[in-house]
Amino acid sequence: MDDTAAGTTPTAPARDLRALPKAHLHLHLAGSLRPETLVELAARHGVRLPSSLDCSRLDGWAGFQELYDAARAVIRTAADVRRVVVEAAAADAADGCGWLEIQVDPTAYAPVLGGLRATLEAVLAGAAEASVPTGVIVTSSWARPPEHAERLAGLAAEYAGAGVVGFGLSNDERRGRPADFAPAFRIAGDAGLLRTPHSGFFTGPDHVRACVELLGADRIGHGTSAARDPATLDLLASRQVALEVCPTSYPPLGVHELAEVPIAALLAAGVPVAVASDDPLLFGVGLAGQYELCRSALGLTDDQLATVARDGIRRSAAPEQLAAAMLSTVDRWCAGVGSTADVG
Repeated sequence: MDDTAAGTTPTAPARDLRALPKAHLHLHLAGSLRPETLVELAARHGVRLPSSLDCSRLDGWAGFQELYDAARAVIRTAADVRRVVVEAAAADAADGCGWLEIQVDPTAYAPVLGGLRATLEAVLAGAAEASVPTGVIVTSSWARPPEHAERLAGLAAEYAGAGVVGFGLSNDERRGRPADFAPAFRIAGDAGLLRTPHSGFFTGPDHVRACVELLGADRIGHGTSAARDPATLDLLASRQVALEVCPTSYPPLGVHELAEVPIAALLAAGVPVAVASDDPLLFGVGLAGQYELCRSALGLTDDQLATVARDGIRRSAAPEQLAAAMLSTVDRWCAGVGSTADVG
């Protein structure tokens, strides 16, 4: 029966989430590999892959790290690096991304690519060829000595303004103390780089606060534990420190059930949120799919999704003119101008 004929209001078609302009701020190099590229590179370089890269049943962080290391092992040449970056940007472009920031810790690639600098330059070469404007975030690891982080921060600072836009810390944040990494983040801050440490994934709100207060974090990778502490929420909101929330990353590691990812609570507290995919190779969901889960599993409204998109754009390193154009298009999306097809 026709709804209009029955005297009811017809349901408006959902806005197309791929048409919503997005900045993608939390994407790891190896975790962005296309599955078919992973298989091809593994065959080319004689790398044996695990029988499955399924992250749905992980044995803690160590299980995840084993799978990530297996993916990273297929990237053996500068041409491989460039290809991975270009393909990641193309996938994001199809999902409505207008600005990408891709993260890389050069350390693990350095032995096969000829050093830290050669690795970074290969990533930058890929970023220069990408179909979406792309900045590079250099990361060290919470598991490595602070002196190593200082070395990488110095390298990142050399390329500030030449493609590198930020410096961060990845890996399991339980393995380091924020205070020990303050010198590295001073180097990055003095160079004008965004400071983006991972925190609040396994650690509590106190670790998130320390990253803001001691490291000067402009954004926090994940940071969802902050939702448990009003004082930490107030700090993030007052300083407008964005949390890079990756919904599908938490259930496999026992951090949150999908429906419990606290994006709505963070937004209600005035904390900027940027939704990202983290490692789509392993978690199986790209950028637009993360937004779709925010709608379908978390119940976010289109207005809230637009707020998330704006937060990501505003807290990114996107050039001012590009950011302004993207924000204008978000407004048009909210006004219903353009496609309203469902995401496939």
